[in-house]
Amino acid sequence: MNGPDYYIPAAAMGFALAFKLPSLLRARRDPLLRSVCALLALASAVFFFAAPPTIERVNRITGITNVSAPLVYCLLSAFSASCLVLIVNWRGGPAEVTRRVSRRWIGGYTAVVVAIAVLFLLGDTPTERLRDLDTYYVRTPYVREMIVLYLAALTVAGVGMTVLCLRWSLRVRGWLRTGLVVIVVGYLFNLAYLATKFTAVFARWAGGDLDGLSTYAAPVLASVGALVSAVGFCLPLVGRRLTDRWQNWATYRRLGPLWHELRTVTPYGARPVRMSWRASAELLVTRRESDIHDGLLGLRPYFDAGVRADAYSAAATGGGDPVRAQAVADAVMVTAAVRARGADPDGAVLQVAGASAPDIPSGEEPRDLVGMSLALSRSPVVAAARAAAVARSAGAHEPTR
Repeated sequence: MNGPDYYIPAAAMGFALAFKLPSLLRARRDPLLRSVCALLALASAVFFFAAPPTIERVNRITGITNVSAPLVYCLLSAFSASCLVLIVNWRGGPAEVTRRVSRRWIGGYTAVVVAIAVLFLLGDTPTERLRDLDTYYVRTPYVREMIVLYLAALTVAGVGMTVLCLRWSLRVRGWLRTGLVVIVVGYLFNLAYLATKFTAVFARWAGGDLDGLSTYAAPVLASVGALVSAVGFCLPLVGRRLTDRWQNWATYRRLGPLWHELRTVTPYGARPVRMSWRASAELLVTRRESDIHDGLLGLRPYFDAGVRADAYSAAATGGGDPVRAQAVADAVMVTAAVRARGADPDGAVLQVAGASAPDIPSGEEPRDLVGMSLALSRSPVVAAARAAAVARSAGAHEPTR
């Protein structure tokens, strides 16, 4: 892997972090948001400082041969801790328990970071190694312990993350479960990375040479594992947002028949404030529901409880679903009221004091607007009621002989 193979993921993580920073500034005390931002920042730093060109440049700037090695090992350990802390906060639970567990992970990996720095200072690495320091110095006192320590710390984190995510995925459903499974897949790549590293280290101790596993195979596995895990962390949030948007657009579309039915009652085109074409689906649904409620309120004096009762009986015939039958009955009553309003252009009914109406479609009672709208376009009971209304209207306007 060359520089771009590291810098592209680093830039992607940095872009995701920049996207999250405004939210962090608005909610600085949110532990979950802080954990997400810490993970993105450390992931970006790991990819950036693990790139061979960056390793060489850091060594030159500091004047300390191979100082990039403990720096990358410390960043990897901190990144492992951030993943564990994120899962702990993401899973939730009692706040005190969550804080206590998070502090333990942070404290443990802080000790690992300090130990890595101390062991590097105690060791001796005179020859610069940009790609294979793990196997080149694996028999050097103190450096050997540093290498084993960081690999062991990553192994604990990898096993811990895999177990936590698997257990949690068995108790949840939907996008969250999918994201957790993807995280587990990513950490299986990380465990494979650690397996190649340990294999190369053990081979050196035994007098063999499997350095290629550590030098060439391990970085690819680590890169794939980090990217897959990052997708797993983002998937529940992105999936939930996409699902919510899809559901809002579906609701907006399903409310269309009822909205169009009431257009003659509520002059939608005469609003003082028009919706922007960039308005969210949720806002459009809210506006459409508001229009429908206004229309129902204007039609209330024309509602006929008898029409609704007959429609309910017809819809419920044969043991139909009561909820659906109620929506059909409301739809029949609404469409009859629209025609009654159309036959009263002067609003004589509206001027009658004390005009009463059934309770179901009133502004205070809950009602299934989507069910009513679907009934207007799909129910044979509504279609029959409309046909009967048209026939009556045609009979009333027929000239007498």
